[in-house]
Amino acid sequence: MAKVTFLGLGVMGYPMAGHLAASGHAVTVYNRTAAKAEAWVAQHGGRSAPTPAEAASGAEFVMACVGNDDDLRAVCTGLDGAFAGMDRGAVFVDHTTVSAAVTREMHGLAADRGVAFVDAPVSGGQAGAENGQLVVMCGGDEAPYVRAEPVIGSYAKLCRRLGDSGAGQLTKMVNQICIAGLVQGLAEGLHFAEKAGLDGRAVVEVIGGGAAGSWQMVNRYETMIEDRFDFGFAVDWMRKDLGICLDTANETGASLPVTALVDQFYKDVQKLGGGRWDTSSLIRRLRAMG
Repeated sequence: MAKVTFLGLGVMGYPMAGHLAASGHAVTVYNRTAAKAEAWVAQHGGRSAPTPAEAASGAEFVMACVGNDDDLRAVCTGLDGAFAGMDRGAVFVDHTTVSAAVTREMHGLAADRGVAFVDAPVSGGQAGAENGQLVVMCGGDEAPYVRAEPVIGSYAKLCRRLGDSGAGQLTKMVNQICIAGLVQGLAEGLHFAEKAGLDGRAVVEVIGGGAAGSWQMVNRYETMIEDRFDFGFAVDWMRKDLGICLDTANETGASLPVTALVDQFYKDVQKLGGGRWDTSSLIRRLRAMG
């Protein structure tokens, strides 16, 4: 069992840190809102710390799951940042979805301090985090990844290294690109079924076992039919992720016409007041159009 720190106790980080504690690791937590960290300690044990640096002191592994590039820099760098408190040879594992550019920047800064940095964004959403069934896609040096993999296994059903620093984030971009198109296709299919007077549930029961089937269909069709979007991965966060995808595509020369279009559809959902709705709310946009 390892001495582990977890930075960021949002809808993903809170249960992920809980799985680490349940696996027997000695866990210290930090959260920008201290009350959330205190609540976690009351539920799971361990301890909390007032700064990332203090939380990371003496840890073998420091995990983070925060909001965006700026949030990652804030918890990593500066006098109160995790890097300042980490011992040489410790491993920082970043589960945030951020740009490959900031990942490589943090990898370099960590290396300057004798610390390893593994980018490890996740897929599986809030349910995956709560059930310990996340898919983790990693980039970074192989040796620290091998050390971190068993610890990550506390909340992952699959963990794999895809290449050097940034490869995990690039793979997460592929994940989000694929999801965007799938959800829009599912939304249009269910909307078409409604307009055609079909029983959407019966339709999905028939087509779900064929070539049209997907995780999104299995896990989201019921709530989409019922017009419920108060769970899962929020539209605001999806737009953040798709923005990273589109910026990176501009840098690499990749063409993402469908992704760009779905990003604008999500912008329409935000205008409907749905920034915190689940990403399957694309069907709400179609219903609003008549």
